[in-house]
Amino acid sequence: MRIRPVLTLSAVAAALLLAVPQSGAAATPSASSGTHPSKAAAQTGKCSARSLALRAGPSRDRRVLHLRLTNRSNHACTVDRFPTVTFGDLDGAALPKPAGQSAPYRITAGRTVYASVRTIADRSDPDARRVRSITVSADPARFGRPFTARELGAGTAVLVWEPVTTWWKPSAAAADRVLGLR
Repeated sequence: MRIRPVLTLSAVAAALLLAVPQSGAAATPSASSGTHPSKAAAQTGKCSARSLALRAGPSRDRRVLHLRLTNRSNHACTVDRFPTVTFGDLDGAALPKPAGQSAPYRITAGRTVYASVRTIADRSDPDARRVRSITVSADPARFGRPFTARELGAGTAVLVWEPVTTWWKPSAAAADRVLGLR
């Protein structure tokens, strides 16, 4: 299975420091998507695990999972601009689409953002791996939340080969469009 290697905590921290420009600004989507310009993201603290509600479930396309992340706090906070999605005991994580580096993504209070994860391009692929669960994190420096194949509507196993995940988007439809689904 070809997937992105999982970085150690120190490597992630170093990559984040290198990815943020000297001014401290980081690129994030516009206010219309529930986020604010880069200067605001740089000035906003990370979301605590308690302030986030993360959900995962099936989509109409059996190759794709939908993720929802809600900021339940009373203030804006930041997560990584795309979710970290790992698969059972396999090494690596889904690659972001479009390609990009980690960066802060600001979510306003009470706002929900969405991502789509394509676990496999062709369900009949003979190289497909089968896992009983996936783990999703809004921050690559934190442990994520596991979801079983049953919880995801995949029966006993999630098929995976060359998985990709979208960046957080204002709707599931917007995330699906990145994968060419709508």
